[in-house]
Order: sequence, then structure tokens, then C-alpha cells
Amino acid sequence: MVQVSTVQNASLLPQFYSDFLGDKRQLTSSEIALLKKTNKNSDPSWKNIWVSKASFDASLVSGCEIYGFLVIGSLSASTLKYHDLALCEGLYDSYLENVLVGDDCVVRNVHYLSNYKIGNRNILFNIQEMSCTNHSKFGNGILKEGESESNRIWIGVGNENDGRQILAFENMITADAYIWAKYRGDHILQRRFLEITENQFSKELNTFGLTGDDVVIKNTTLLKDVKIGDNAYIKGAFKLKNITILSTVEEPSQIGEGVELVNGIMNPGSKAFYQAVAVRFVIGRNCQLKYGARLLNSVLGDNSTVSCCEILNNLIFPFHEQHHNSSFLIASILGGQSNIASGATIGSNHNSRAADGEMFAGRGFWTGLCSDFKHNSRFASFTLVAKGSYQNELNIIYPFSLIASNGPCEPITIIPAYSFMYNMYALARNKAKFEKRDKRKIKVQQIEMDPLAPDTIQEVELALRRIIELTGTYLISQKNKNALACKNKEELYVVAKNYLHKNPDAEFGLVDKGAQKKFGAIVIKTVKAYKMYRRIAKYFAVRTLSEYCDRNGKESLTKEDLKTISELPLFTEWVNVGGQIIPKLRLEQLLELIKERTIDSWEQVHEYYAGCQEQYEDAKAAYALNILEKLYSQPMADFSKKIYSGIINDVLEGNRAMYDAALVSRMKDFDDDFRMQTFDNAREMDAVLGGISDNEFILTMGEETKVFAEKIKRLFSDLNSLD
Repeated sequence: MVQVSTVQNASLLPQFYSDFLGDKRQLTSSEIALLKKTNKNSDPSWKNIWVSKASFDASLVSGCEIYGFLVIGSLSASTLKYHDLALCEGLYDSYLENVLVGDDCVVRNVHYLSNYKIGNRNILFNIQEMSCTNHSKFGNGILKEGESESNRIWIGVGNENDGRQILAFENMITADAYIWAKYRGDHILQRRFLEITENQFSKELNTFGLTGDDVVIKNTTLLKDVKIGDNAYIKGAFKLKNITILSTVEEPSQIGEGVELVNGIMNPGSKAFYQAVAVRFVIGRNCQLKYGARLLNSVLGDNSTVSCCEILNNLIFPFHEQHHNSSFLIASILGGQSNIASGATIGSNHNSRAADGEMFAGRGFWTGLCSDFKHNSRFASFTLVAKGSYQNELNIIYPFSLIASNGPCEPITIIPAYSFMYNMYALARNKAKFEKRDKRKIKVQQIEMDPLAPDTIQEVELALRRIIELTGTYLISQKNKNALACKNKEELYVVAKNYLHKNPDAEFGLVDKGAQKKFGAIVIKTVKAYKMYRRIAKYFAVRTLSEYCDRNGKESLTKEDLKTISELPLFTEWVNVGGQIIPKLRLEQLLELIKERTIDSWEQVHEYYAGCQEQYEDAKAAYALNILEKLYSQPMADFSKKIYSGIINDVLEGNRAMYDAALVSRMKDFDDDFRMQTFDNAREMDAVLGGISDNEFILTMGEETKVFAEKIKRLFSDLNSLD
């Protein structure tokens, strides 16, 4: 049954409205007389309306139905303009119920506007319904007074069966979602996550909708229980319900035609256009969702673009790209800097008896066209996947590798370190590319964009150990005398490592049974990959120590520097936490601080992330020193001149080789006869594609290669001069 009620006494206004009456007054008799001519009011006395003491023109309120309370800010005969839309200030042809309107606003043709506080300089034009219930949560996963647990909105990331479900909240970043979704076995921690989320919001049933300043909403069907930040622009949206649209002057958010957003949070600087749909979601900063994209039960990291595809039950770290109509991604955690190609299907069907599969991929996961994968699978960072149907679970531990299918019931093929051998341009461009795409004005969390960082180097170490172990097995199968003479695994490991060093031109494949369920994998280009991995680790370590010198205003490391670095906390295990690389021990300390209530809010969690970032460069330096000492099996302070010279030569060679490899891999785009065949001549090709000499990244990389080489030549000069 529809109930009608009016309140006519200002003292009975909700406290929120009362707080805004200091610079307001009630209507004069002449204003009431003028308003009565063209407006309807549920209060015959017209005492339910308060207007600005500074500036109010009653002629600017016309054709409205007024129920409950109406508080109006300054109104004058001025025009508000946004792009080609120009409208006179005022309230026209609208239904208004319990509304506070800020200064200098336009409310025109809003068929139902209820329980909202409108900011200053808003344009609300051609809206069917814009209302807010008193129990709205604006997409946050909380409960209001008297609500049952069944009313709570969860987001089922990472697993099809909601086994990793989390709660959305304003200013959530992918790091928060990750630690909540990952550590499911710690029930105390899980309860604390829920508590700190609940505690940052009011449970009172007095919620009103909010729009910030300079908001424009036009030609929109439904906004219900929506909170909108400053400078947001909404045009032609279909349905916005129980969401928060965070937006600022520096990072305005936009929502376009046909968009449907339900139960979620959109962070500043993001855009949703052209029939995009998101349900139970968190969208990070500077993201785009467009062209019919569907984001369901998922968290999308900062600086990501998704169009024409479906993403279901996923937690995706920053810099994700997925553009094609037939792409389908389900129940995965992706480490960011990823790209899902057209026709790629992840989680297409199940290898278990329940819909509870999931997949994890480190940074830089790229799939080939029309590839499909099965749950449960795991991929190391910067894995490239050739087109194919992968019908068994995969466990790829080799970073920067290429994997290829050889058909059903066959081993897959793996080329470890493939990107450094054959795709160097794309890899080298990675950091610069993502830095350019990072449009966030406020970086709540620092994202690691360099392919060579502690998370990938620890994977390189693991891959090196695996190659050595598999080489030992291979030598046994080949009846190698040294291998057969080994008494234990440790001795065989040493023999295999020596074999890889002493046979740089050897060609043999390794069988890795753990890389694919049932049928395993063949690892090819073994020795070349081993050498490349060592070069990668060495290059990372030397570059990191060079950066340490730069930070401390030095050209060369000294023994005192080595002592200082060796006394820094050493972390050898690292975790990609939403795009930020954090030592595993520091992450575990964070979780304990949350459980013991020392950290009691998500804001404090974010401060902890920031503290980890402040210590990141020094932690990298300690890890880099440790890498070199493991590679040479002795303390760095004991390195001989020969070792230092060898390191310098190896790194200089690697530095130059990376530039040459990047240049060669890019040159393929210019000297391929088949690529030329659509052009009549080289001039036409240059006009369309640009020439290699015009490539900004190649030019920059060339200069950086020279500068880095000069730094490295000086890095060990003080140490080299010692006896």
C-alpha cells in the first residue's frame, strides 16, 4: 500500500538537511504566490521549502511537484554549459522529494528525484528516476541496522564457487582484494577483514544520495542508491544501482550510453561506455570498460582496458588489456600487465567434478589467438602462450617463456627465456609503455612496471634450479659417466651445473613432467635458456647496485657500501600484491598486525603498503647482492678482480645484446617482404608506419644503453683496485 506523509516543521528535518539551513530562509509570501502558479506542493503552507538568503529567483522554479523537503541553493538567471549542452539555472518540470540542491544548479525534466543532496553547479537533465533508499550502501559490502546477512553483497573473485569471495569498499585497490582472497585458511584474518570494512561505514538508516560539485547527468534512465563524486559526467546510462562513482577534478569519471552498473565501486578517472555491463565489481583508477564488455563478480586493476568481452569471477591486477568480442576470462587471478587475445578462453570447462576451478598467472601473461585453458593452471611471469587448445592443467614455472601445444595427448613445448631471445623489443618496451599509460594523478599504490624485479628474478632462480635438476636426469638417461658416479642429488646437481657451463653449444631437450598434467612438457633450447637466465639475474643485480649508487651520490661501490648493504634486511621471497612487489615476510607481518588489531582500517593497510615501498629500493639492493653471491658461491667482498671484470664484461655484453635484440625484433616489421606487399614502395610504407629511425623508444633505448654502459664500467672500480 502506498503511504503518503509530509513533515512541515523544520525541527523535524533529518539532521543532514538541518545542517544546511544556516544560510537559508523560508519563502516570502510573494515567492509562494509566484511558485503556486506553476508548481505543486504537498505542503499547503509551503513551509517545507528553504532557499538561499544570498540569491533566489522564484521564477527559476517551474513545473515541479514538491514532496517532503526541498532546500535550494543560490539561483540566478545564468546559464550552465557543458560541451554543447547549455541550460538556464533552475528547477523545471521535475518531481522533487526530500532534496537538497546546491548553488547554481539545473534540474530539468527529472521525473523522479528523491532523497538526494545535489552538489554545486550540477546539471541534471532528462532523467527518469534518481532516488536513494535509507538503507543504501552505495556498493560497499556492508549491512545496515536490522539487515540480515543474506543482504550482504559479496564479490566472488578468483574461484567459480565463491570460495575466495570478498567485500567491496570505497578506495579498495587490488592489493586489498588479493590479501582478502588469497589467505582463506586464516579464519581470524578473514573476520578482521570483514570488521575493518564494516567499521568504516555508518549502519544508521539515514542514507541519502550524493552528487559532488560540477556533476553532469543527462538522458539517463535510472540512478538508484548512487553516490557520485566531483566532475563526473553521465550521459545516456541505462541503469546505475547501488554503486559509488568516485571522481575528482583531477581524475573525472565518465559513464556513457547504455551502460549498466550494479553493486560496485568505480574509482576516479575511469570510464564505462557503449552498453558495458558491470555487476558486483570494483573498477580501479584510469580504467575503461566499453563496447558491450561484461565485468561480473570481478575486481579490475588500475590502468586497465576491457572491451567487447566477458570477465567473470576474476581478480585482475593493473594494466590488463582485453579487447576482443570473443574473449572469455573466468575464475582467475592475473598479476597484471596482461593481454587476453581474441577468442582466448580461460576456464571454458572443468577438469574436476565441480565448478570450483581457478587459475593464477604472474605479471605479463599473454595468450595467443583462440587459445583455451583448463583449470587449475599456473603460469610464471611474462609467459607467452602460442595459439592452441591446452586440454590439461598446466604448471609453467619458467618466466619469460613461450609455451606451445602439440595437440591433445602430447607434451607441450616450452622455450624458457624466450622473450629475451626473440621478442626483446616488446619486453624492453614494457616499462616505458606502462609508465606512459599510467594516467593516475593519485597513486594510492606503487605498481612495479619493470619486467626485471624481485618477483620475476625469484622465478628466474627457480627456473635455473629446475633446468639444472632436469639436466641431471637427462645426463643419467644418457649414461654420462660423471652423472652415474654421483652418490646423491647434491652431487648430481653440481655435475649438471658444470655440464651446462662447459657445453655452451650443446643441443638437447629436457622432459618436465610437472609442466602439464598427464603428458608433461619438452623444454628446448636448454643451454641457451640457462645462460640467458643467468645473464638476466646478473644484469638485474648489477643494475640494482648501480641504482643504489645513484641514490647515494656515488659512482662506484666500496667495501663499506657492501658492508652497509649486507646489513640491510635480506628478503629472498617476494609477492606481487596487487601490482606492488612486497617481501613475503613483510606481507606476513601485515597480516599479523591486522589480526592483533594494531592495524584497524584499510587506510592503515594502505599506509603499510606505502611504508613497504619506501624500503623497496634498499631491499632490492640487499637482494641483488645476495643474487651475485649465489651466482659466484662466495661473499661479494671476497670477489677477485677477475670475477669483477667478468661481471662487468657479461653485463656490458648483455646490455648491448638486449639493445641489439630489441632493434632486430623491431626491424622485422620493416624488412619483411610480406609486410611490404600492401605498399607500392618504401616511401608509402614509411608514411603509413613510420621508419625505424623515427621510433622514439628505440632512440631512447639506444641512449640509455650508452649511459648504462658508462655507469657499469665505473661501478666496481674502487673494488677492483683493492688487493
